[in-house]
Amino acid sequence: MMIECGRLIVSLAFSVQMYLTMALLAGVFAPLAIIDRRFAFQAVHLYSRWVRWTARWMVGLRSEVRGDVPLDEVIIASKHQSFFDIILLVSVLPRPKFIMKKELRWTPILGWFARRIGCIAVDRGKRGAAIAQMKDDVSKGLALPGQLVIYPQGTRVAPGVRRAYKVGAAVLYRQLGQPCVPAATNAGLFWPRRSIIRRPGLAVLEFLPRIPAGKDQATIMADLEGAIEARSDQLMAEAGFDRR
Repeated sequence: MMIECGRLIVSLAFSVQMYLTMALLAGVFAPLAIIDRRFAFQAVHLYSRWVRWTARWMVGLRSEVRGDVPLDEVIIASKHQSFFDIILLVSVLPRPKFIMKKELRWTPILGWFARRIGCIAVDRGKRGAAIAQMKDDVSKGLALPGQLVIYPQGTRVAPGVRRAYKVGAAVLYRQLGQPCVPAATNAGLFWPRRSIIRRPGLAVLEFLPRIPAGKDQATIMADLEGAIEARSDQLMAEAGFDRR
């Protein structure tokens, strides 16, 4: 009980400083980012690296990015368990941009910087319209060059929970004609979706071997789910998680 109470206090302190730092960096970088989009990328990179560093020494949450970090124009189809796996992606990708739910566009600070780095907001409740919008944004060149991150399951999924993969990643893969890099993670074990407590351990995000362009929709969907789920399960098992 005392350990959990102490962990809660430290986690609260970590969260407070995290959001205060977000506000501070936004105040410094927002005027510059209006003039030049490169400052928006500098801000999100600095913030994500700060969160990783403070998580390590404040709550004992170490983090590691494995595999070859994509630096070119690719689609990244990533497992999504936690806000922390977003932090890990942004900390290493040179020009990350995300397919995100439309409600986030109006989130203070996060929403503005997300739009500034080229994230694409979609309505998850309207599947056909969302896919059409994604395709339209790409074809019109509204999305900036960079690494396009999409979550094939459409939302955060808790460790050990199975959720169907959606067709959006395959549609963009076919439309763009770009390679797709699957990414696995175990971050949700340490940074749960519906808890303030941050747990010590090693959170890993791993870029898996890229899938070349040109596969049909059914094949790419099967390849993505097979690779991402298998490796995420392995990473969670390494951290001591038993899905039984």
